[in-house]
Amino acid sequence: MANYRITDHPILPVTEAATVEFSWQGKPLTARPGEMISSALFARGIRAFGHHPRDGAPQGIFCANGQCSQCMVIADGKPVKACMTPVAPGMRVEPLDGLPVLPVLPEVAGTPALAETPTVEVPVLILGGGPAGMSAAIQLAERGVRVILVDDKDRLGGKLVLQTHRFFGSINAVYAGTRGIDIAAKLEGQVRARPEIDVWLNSTALAVFSDGLVGVLQSGGEGETARAVSPAPSLPPTERYVLVKPQILLVATGAREKSLVFKGNTLPGVYGAGAFQTLVNRDLVKAANRLFIVGGGNVGLIAGYHALQAGIEVVGLVEALPECGGYKVHKDKLARMGVPIYTRHTIVSANGAGARQASGAGQVDSVTIAQLDDAWRVIPGTEKSFACDTVLIAVGLDPVDEFTAKAREYGLPVFDAGDAEEIAEASAAMFSGKIKGLEIARALGLDVGDVPRDWYRTADILKSHPGAVIEARIPEQGSGVVPILHCTQEIPCNPCTSVCPQQLIHIPDEDIRVIPDFLGPSVDKACIGCEKCVTICPGLAITLVDYRKDAAMPTVTLAYEFLEASVAAGDTVTVLDAVGEVLGDVVVTNARAIPRNDRTVMLKLQAPAEIAKRIAGIRVQEPWVAEALETEVTRIDDDEIVCRCERVTADEIRALIRKGYRDMNEIKAVTRAQMGACGGKTCSALLLRLFREEGVPLDEVRRNVPRPLFVEVPLGVFAGAEEKGARDE
Repeated sequence: MANYRITDHPILPVTEAATVEFSWQGKPLTARPGEMISSALFARGIRAFGHHPRDGAPQGIFCANGQCSQCMVIADGKPVKACMTPVAPGMRVEPLDGLPVLPVLPEVAGTPALAETPTVEVPVLILGGGPAGMSAAIQLAERGVRVILVDDKDRLGGKLVLQTHRFFGSINAVYAGTRGIDIAAKLEGQVRARPEIDVWLNSTALAVFSDGLVGVLQSGGEGETARAVSPAPSLPPTERYVLVKPQILLVATGAREKSLVFKGNTLPGVYGAGAFQTLVNRDLVKAANRLFIVGGGNVGLIAGYHALQAGIEVVGLVEALPECGGYKVHKDKLARMGVPIYTRHTIVSANGAGARQASGAGQVDSVTIAQLDDAWRVIPGTEKSFACDTVLIAVGLDPVDEFTAKAREYGLPVFDAGDAEEIAEASAAMFSGKIKGLEIARALGLDVGDVPRDWYRTADILKSHPGAVIEARIPEQGSGVVPILHCTQEIPCNPCTSVCPQQLIHIPDEDIRVIPDFLGPSVDKACIGCEKCVTICPGLAITLVDYRKDAAMPTVTLAYEFLEASVAAGDTVTVLDAVGEVLGDVVVTNARAIPRNDRTVMLKLQAPAEIAKRIAGIRVQEPWVAEALETEVTRIDDDEIVCRCERVTADEIRALIRKGYRDMNEIKAVTRAQMGACGGKTCSALLLRLFREEGVPLDEVRRNVPRPLFVEVPLGVFAGAEEKGARDE
C-alpha cells in the first residue's frame, strides 16, 4: 500500500516514531502514537472513508477540525469522527457505508453505577487555547486571577501549530519574524509557568446554560482541575462531564472555514485549507500529489507555499476578485515560485468518480475553472481543466461565536477575542487576547488601571486589511552592499527595521503599515551585509546585492525556505522578479543554512548587474506542472451540495426559495438541510448565500434554531455512567 508520509521537510523536524497497529477493512495498518484516524488513513492514500446512505456518494474529510461529519467511520463498532479520534492499539476501523448499525450492548446486571456531575467554580473560563486564549490567560495569571483554559486538541496553540512561516506585525508586540510553530511554543511555555492557569486539553465545551453554567466534556483529566489533562498518546482518553461556573467567560474559539457550492464540491479530495495544513504541517502527511487552490486570501496563498515546501505540486490558484485579498508579498512569493494565479476566475467543477464504486475509491482527478464577467457570471468558452488530486477551498472564515451569543442571552458576563470576535491574522488575535485579559481583570474589580490607549491602536493596525500598492523603489546605489526591499504594499510589518544593526531600514512613521525605506548613503552609513533583514522578512521580500567583488556581476543573496540539499553551488537556476516574471538563468555560488538563520537557507547567486536588483527569488516549480489539459472536462452530475450531512443540493433549496419559503426551519423540515450531525455549522451560511443570490433580503429570512449542544455526546457521559457500555445506551 502507498506511503504518503513526509520523510524530509525544510522547517519541521521529521523523526522516526513508534507505531500503533490497527486495521482498516480488516487489513493491518500502522499509525503514529496519538495520530488521528483520518491522518493515518491519508498516510496510506485512503481518501474515501465511506459512502452516504442517500446516494452512495463517497465521503472524505472537509474540515479536519470536528466541525463537520464527512469523515465519519466505524471504530470498534461505534460511529466516530475520524479527524478527532486517535488510533488506539488494535482498533478495528471500517468505512461508514450507509447508516451505522448500533452495536449490541452487553447485558448489565442491575442499575449501572452513575456519578454525580462535578461543578467547578472559577473566576475566568477561557474557551480556546489558541493565540488569543493563551495571551488572555497569561495577562490574567500575571494579575493573580485563576483561570481554566479549555481546548479540544491535544496541545495548545490553535492554528499556530500549523504555521511554519514567519509572522508579520511588530517584533515587540507579537513576535513578528518568528514562525507560528515557535510562537505557539513560546506562549505555551508562559502558560505552563503560571500556577494560576489550569489547562484542560482534549476537552470540548458543549453548551452555555441559562443558570450561568458551562458544560465541558473533559477527557483524560483527574480531579476537579488538572494542570494538564492530555492523555498518554497511545491510550484512549477517559471522559467525564463537568459543569464550570465562571464569573466571566472568555470565548476565544477561533473560526471555521466557509464552504462553497459547485459541482463535485463534496468529492474526497475537496477540503479546507485548515484540513490540508493539519495533515501536512501537524501530522507530516503528504496530503496531495497535485493541488489546486480556490481562494486568494492569506489562508489560500500560505497553504500553497506550505504545499510546495512539502514537495506537493501546486497546479494553480483561482480568485474571483480582480486581485487577491491576501498580502501581495504572499501572492508574489507564490507566483515567482512557478504557481499561476487566475484572478477574475472561479471553479466550475471538481471532477472525479462521484458514485459508489466496487473499489470504494471515488475522488478528485481534475478541476475545471472559468473566467468571470463583470456580473460574476462564467464567460462561456473560457473553461479550462487541470489534472489534480486535491482541490483546496480557502474562501474565508466565519467566527465560532455560538457560545458568545448564548452567554449574552442568559446574562453571563462574556468577552470574546481573536477570530471569535473578528476575523483577522493570528498576530491580531494575540494582541486581542492580551487586551481582553486586562479588560476582564478590570471587570473582576482588580485595580489594574486602564488599558493603554496605544494597545488599542496597535490592535487596530494589526487587524487592518492590506493597503495601497506603490511602485517599487529600487535604490540607485551601485556600489558596496545594497538591500532591495521588494515589498510594495502597505501591511502591518516591521521586523526588518528592528534587526538592522546600522538602522538603515526605516519606517518614516509610527504606523508600521508604512512601507520601509533603505536610507543608504543619505545617512553616511553603509550596509555591512549581515543578512539579518533577508533572514527575518516574513514575505521573503528582501534581497542583498553585493557589488564589492564584481560590479558587473554582483552577488545576490536571497532567502530560500526549501530543503538545503535541493540546490547547491554550481547549479543553474531560473531567477524571477518580485511578481514572477522570468529574468534569466544564473549560477548559484553558495547555499548554506546556519542555526542563527532559523531553518532558512541563504542562497548566493552571481547575476548580471542589469538584472541583479530585480531578482526576488528562484523558480521552485517547473512551468509544465501548471499546464491545462488539452480538452475541458465536463462534469455531468448535478451535485452542487449545500448540506453535506444530508446531501441536499442547491437546486432543491432554490426551488423552495422561489416558492416563497423564508424560514430556514421550514426548509430544514422539508429537505433535512441543517439536520445532520454537524448541526448546520457548514450549511447555514450557504443557505443564506442562496437567499441573497435569489434576491431575498436577509432581514426577511428567519434564521434556523441552533442546536442546544455544540457537538454530539453519548448520553451516558451526562449521567456519569461508570460502565463503558452504559454510556451509549
